[in-house]
Amino acid sequence: MQGGGAYARAAAWIGRLDPGAHRRIKGLRLVTAYALAAMCGALVSLSWPIGNGALLPSLAGGFALWASVSEGESDRRRSSRDLAVLTLAAAVSAAIFVLGRDTLARIGVTAPELMLVAGAFLVGYLRRFGLLGTGTGSQIYIGLLLAYGDGLTPADLPLIGIAGLIALPSAVVPRLLSGPAERPVPFVPIGRSAGRLPTELAMGLQAAIPALAIVMLNAVIGLTESAWAITASTYVVAGTSAATILRIRHRVIGTLVGVAIGIAFVPLIGTAPLAVLRASAAAMIIYAVAL
Repeated sequence: MQGGGAYARAAAWIGRLDPGAHRRIKGLRLVTAYALAAMCGALVSLSWPIGNGALLPSLAGGFALWASVSEGESDRRRSSRDLAVLTLAAAVSAAIFVLGRDTLARIGVTAPELMLVAGAFLVGYLRRFGLLGTGTGSQIYIGLLLAYGDGLTPADLPLIGIAGLIALPSAVVPRLLSGPAERPVPFVPIGRSAGRLPTELAMGLQAAIPALAIVMLNAVIGLTESAWAITASTYVVAGTSAATILRIRHRVIGTLVGVAIGIAFVPLIGTAPLAVLRASAAAMIIYAVAL
């Protein structure tokens, strides 16, 4: 009875957070899009001899997942259009990263994180172009980040193309199935600032300057995960200083909680991978509800 009471209280709490269940539906869509892309990527990598094919499931899954996160239209046709643009943006930016890193290496620059700085700027700046622009800026950064994290090279350009082709239908099909059950929050455009700089330019610089400082710090002392520090500084920028401070506070609390939970699941990765996958799916649904 105690277990049943705890379940009922948890269900009631979730119901208060999301009375219409539409955020939970979006969470399920995110999980489905990632699972479809990762599964198809695994099948393709097993069927065709692709260099670094082991990276295809995570790369395609990343493209599909974050495109689904950034998409927020209420109409299926517009949603499908946006998902196509967003997956394409991630794939193209990943290709640009591997080509750009190769170019930087040829001229003696050994800091590929510099390309993440440009992506960080676009995350803030492209918000001027509404919901699709905001998502495109985020997807450009995600593509750069995934290519950086996976250590992709120009030889992996076919891998990136295949990942994009897999991610597109994997993201679109769940959205077509969810249909009118989703009720996204209307996009609120950024207001005009009273300062000398346009708001979108100021937001881009607020993201890019800390990112550049992290790159310089990494060159001096060496940081273990400089890319994630850049990512954190990029996604806390909001339209006002008060909103940015609030986001920083939320990120700090979320990091403390999330890292602790992640460390607790580390021993299960080798012994109970399905349990870890289920927990990851539940976490993604909670993320969608909170978003």
